Amino acid sequence: MTETFTAVLWVHDGPAGWHFLTLPPEVADDVREAGAAVRAGFGSVRVTATVGGTSWRTSVFPDARSGSYLLPVKRPVRAAEGLRAGDRVVVQLAVSRDPAPRRGG
Repeated sequence: MTETFTAVLWVHDGPAGWHFLTLPPEVADDVREAGAAVRAGFGSVRVTATVGGTSWRTSVFPDARSGSYLLPVKRPVRAAEGLRAGDRVVVQLAVSRDPAPRRGG
């Protein structure tokens, strides 16, 4: 599953200053369905995200408040693409078919 969407970059109000994009409801529904077999801890789903010329592997995390998923956007991605909180960002998102690696023995 690969989806393209636009979302507004926002900053979590915690001390770390994490930046996120909230997936639109229809994209969240597709991620929920496509990621059902490969869901990891806390209900996260492994994805590859692309913004502009920058691609990275990460996970999207369910958000009870919005009922959607949150895509973290790390500082190197924001710097490479010149992104700031409040920017509308076009994202291509692909759900990984590989299950998350298991910890431990």
